[in-house]
Amino acid sequence: MSYNLLKGKRGIVFGALNDMSIAWKVAERVVEEGAVITLSNTPLAVRMGTTDELAKKLNAKLIPADATNVQDLERVFTESMEALGGKVDFVLHSIGMSPNVRKKRTYDDLDYNMLNTTLDVSAISFHKMLQVAKKLDAIAEGGSVLALTYMAAQRTMVGYNDMADAKAMLESIARSFGYIYGREKGVRVNTISQSPTMTTAGSGVKGIDSLFDFAERMSPLGNASAADCADYCVMMFSDLTRKVTMQNLYHDGGFSSMGMSYRAMQQYIKGIDEFRDEEGNIIYG
Repeated sequence: MSYNLLKGKRGIVFGALNDMSIAWKVAERVVEEGAVITLSNTPLAVRMGTTDELAKKLNAKLIPADATNVQDLERVFTESMEALGGKVDFVLHSIGMSPNVRKKRTYDDLDYNMLNTTLDVSAISFHKMLQVAKKLDAIAEGGSVLALTYMAAQRTMVGYNDMADAKAMLESIARSFGYIYGREKGVRVNTISQSPTMTTAGSGVKGIDSLFDFAERMSPLGNASAADCADYCVMMFSDLTRKVTMQNLYHDGGFSSMGMSYRAMQQYIKGIDEFRDEEGNIIYG
């Protein structure tokens, strides 16, 4: 159902790869709500994915670009303003990648060159995006910028590896840049901390199936899906949230507020004795 919440608004969606992507769902929903958009992803992702199909479906210009490259970002914002007929009203940063995760390097055995790539792609690209947009005055007053994050930025989640560091930096950038952008241009900057979601990128995280199941069982409302996240993004892009900025907004069915549920306690009682050594001591890990 459409409520025309974004009627007349222009936006850029970064990171749609295929129909499993949260960014893909967001792109579809914002257009349903009346917005016109452009799409951007890396040239490699465009070749490997099906973003061109989404662009045709939504009548959106597709601008291949490396979000870690300032010149590419300048081109994305400039071409988007030209294609859409003015400054943009919203931007989605849905970009994340860790070579260490892909190569199955554990957190205590990181390759530091790979770590630099993780941070650049998954977090610093957000700062570059905001800085380019501000210098070009590409986002209209009252505009809204969102980046997708995960609770591993605050709490240790096994298997999330150096992506947790990147998400912590991403959230810090939203607060620091949000203060400046809000004060000077009236632009809102927030992050959405989404439930574990079965995207192409998320599937690379060690133990994601078990983590997904655990969060689903622990959360009072269950996990938020990619489609649910798209609805939340629509609200955050709309004028209904024009005084919300510099926030990390949990969208996880209540998981982030849980300590122990009844079902988890019962499972703990049943299963803890399996993890003891020969002397009867609990094995932690």
